[in-house]
Amino acid sequence: MVQVRRNPLWVGFLWVAFIALALFGGVGIAERFLTGHRLAAYGSYVPWGLWVAAYIYFIGLSAGAFLLSSLVYVFGVHRLEKIGKLALYVAAITLVMALMTIWFDLGHLERFYYVFLRPQFHSMMAWMVWLYTAYFLLLLGELFFAVRRDLVRLSPEAVERDNRILRILGTIGVPLAIAFHGGVGALFGTVVAREYWHSPIYPILFLTGALVSGGALMTFLVAWVYPKKDEEWRGMLQFLGRIVLGLVLFDLLLEWAEYSIPMWYGVGSEYKLLTYVLFGPYWYVYWIFHVLLGVAIPVWLLATRSSSPRAVALASILVAVTFFAVRLNLVIPGLITPELRGLERSYQDPIAPFNRLSYAYFPSLFEWQVLAGVVAIGIALFYLGYRYLPLIKKEVA
Repeated sequence: MVQVRRNPLWVGFLWVAFIALALFGGVGIAERFLTGHRLAAYGSYVPWGLWVAAYIYFIGLSAGAFLLSSLVYVFGVHRLEKIGKLALYVAAITLVMALMTIWFDLGHLERFYYVFLRPQFHSMMAWMVWLYTAYFLLLLGELFFAVRRDLVRLSPEAVERDNRILRILGTIGVPLAIAFHGGVGALFGTVVAREYWHSPIYPILFLTGALVSGGALMTFLVAWVYPKKDEEWRGMLQFLGRIVLGLVLFDLLLEWAEYSIPMWYGVGSEYKLLTYVLFGPYWYVYWIFHVLLGVAIPVWLLATRSSSPRAVALASILVAVTFFAVRLNLVIPGLITPELRGLERSYQDPIAPFNRLSYAYFPSLFEWQVLAGVVAIGIALFYLGYRYLPLIKKEVA
């Protein structure tokens, strides 16, 4: 048996970085429980911010990882079979991270269960909560049947029965994942008062975004944690890299349609908002984090160096992480335009010029701390699952 060796110095650095992240985020989460939203930067006119963007980002990671697992358990793609359980576990973790983030965004944390007791099913948000619940239960069921054969000795008949159950659950989960994440896009698209969001293409954009970010995250994890770096691993990583490349290019095509059509004649409120995204004070979020780091460099690496595991890993983590910029550019610009002309000048406070009645928004340190805390919890859950669950074989012959 061959045990995977890791550089102790590198492992020590990762532990120090994780502890620092956990301490930084833990302070923010404690402040969230003690002070509520008082330290957040949004106000009367901008009620959503960093946490809502993080929520839809994590939801996309979950849906993308789950749909990748369906290639194994539903469509029988055998070359990805060894990462099926890992994909299911990542889908479950990122869903928990998404729900934690949006829970912290609630004004009254203790009222989250009201949607179960008194749901209003004409509300898209109520549908989302119920779909999340069904999806989470389905994920737990799939994980149970996927790892059970590695925890207890089963007969061949029992293994075959579990495979059938996995196929059934996965088949149910595919439309469920499409429904809940496309529904997140519909949640934004049905807000008629916000022209920036009110678009029928949003459910499709959310689905492709989930596939791009979730697929890229899984590709990076395969490159990083897979124990046996052999030719089979190289082939699997190259295959995943080609999938990520195709998804990035397809998502770029949809983004071109989303941006170019409203900007063609250069008029209208949506044109002004898109101009704000492209050339406003936070232009670097789009051009540097999204276009350069999230599209141009990864596409070049995946197209020209697809045989290099390091290049595929670097391209994938760039796509996965910088896709958060796409979510920020979706949530925040939709809130910075007054619903009524002149509303931004209707209140003036000469004593406190930086008053809360403002359309300006940039996440506060407190908001970043809470997000860091959620990320630290997600990393801890991944580590525990990777160490103690049979997600992938840690030792290979």
